[in-house]
Amino acid sequence: MKRICTLFVTLLFCALAAQAGVLHGTVKNGTTGKAVGGVEVILLQLQGGMQPVGNSKTDAQGQFTFDNPSVGAQPMLVRAVYKGINFHTPLPPGRSDIEVAVFEPSKDPKTISVGSRIVFFQPDGAKLTVGEEYAIQNNSQPPQAFFRSDGNFEFSIPENAQLQQVAAAGPAGMPVVQSPIDKKKGHYAISYAFRPGQNTVRYSYQVAYPGNAATLNVPTVYPTARLLVVAPPTMQISGDGLEAGGQEQGMNVYGREGLLPNTVIAVNVSGTAPPLQAGAGDSSGQGQDARSGAANVSVQQIPGRLDVLKWPLIGGFVVVFALGALLLARKPVMAVAGGPGQSLGASAPHSVKAAPASAVMAQVDSAVGTSLDALKDQIFRLELRRQAGTISEQEYAQERARAEKVLRDLVRG
Repeated sequence: MKRICTLFVTLLFCALAAQAGVLHGTVKNGTTGKAVGGVEVILLQLQGGMQPVGNSKTDAQGQFTFDNPSVGAQPMLVRAVYKGINFHTPLPPGRSDIEVAVFEPSKDPKTISVGSRIVFFQPDGAKLTVGEEYAIQNNSQPPQAFFRSDGNFEFSIPENAQLQQVAAAGPAGMPVVQSPIDKKKGHYAISYAFRPGQNTVRYSYQVAYPGNAATLNVPTVYPTARLLVVAPPTMQISGDGLEAGGQEQGMNVYGREGLLPNTVIAVNVSGTAPPLQAGAGDSSGQGQDARSGAANVSVQQIPGRLDVLKWPLIGGFVVVFALGALLLARKPVMAVAGGPGQSLGASAPHSVKAAPASAVMAQVDSAVGTSLDALKDQIFRLELRRQAGTISEQEYAQERARAEKVLRDLVRG
């Protein structure tokens, strides 16, 4: 067991040096299933704000190559420009090959649907910071990317609010900052290729918060299956049709079902930010207790989204996009040998005692390989968040320490 663990650990940490430098890739059309030639491909370095460090073009077989010392040594992005549309694919450390998917574009708005909308409230002195995140599903058949250059996703913010930042992410989960198209009077749009599968759009804005109280008229654009409002317990929230749904990891949750388009929801907000506490970023052991306290059925019908809710309150409010990325996580960032539903600290079930020795070893090999692959994916995502500025240094250190503990447990067998 220890020899197998040591082998996989060695491969995990030596892969960076062994594979650094050269990247081989293929661009494949996800609509037709065929490789695509003549596509412009750009290698992006995340440090310094998505800086291009290499350009290439696919050959007749859709293949391309990059030779760059950063390949394999740090997380990067690969951008394929197909029919004038940017398609991004994350490149984790240790990888020397990649398949980049592009899709035929569609302008039909029925290609996507909005499943849920989450609104975060966080006091920030005389200002109230509001973050919103939409879960957007693309179930097109055949698979296509919904895109319009003049704006294919619209949103509105309250009157006199100041828009801060907009980002969108595809099924790979890598958020890409968007340039909003100002439609006037608090109405905006973005042009983003929504790929088949789960996509997200998140944005933040600030409003005046005199006397630690405000009433926000939150406009809606799309029909939404459910609305969630999340706020610290030091705040009081009430509004049109909002029902209390208990707490999730110390945050109060409110829900409303069947939100109609082109309506305005009046939300009354008051209270201050919670006091900072040592180790506020450590939420281990809180998830199950919080989940058991959630009483509202409509909130509980959103499996996996609130399970990993974290609010990095280190020195004040940290960019709201980190919150949405955690809140809408479709699956745990780490899966150990027991299965995808277990957390970092979970142990694998021991149900192989009666199996032959060869079968046991095969299961061990598979479990260790799966765990280390998931661990590498977690570390990759953690580094992305750090470089994107969506995680504080304190929370980064805590999350990294957890990952390293899992690694040590694997080595000990």
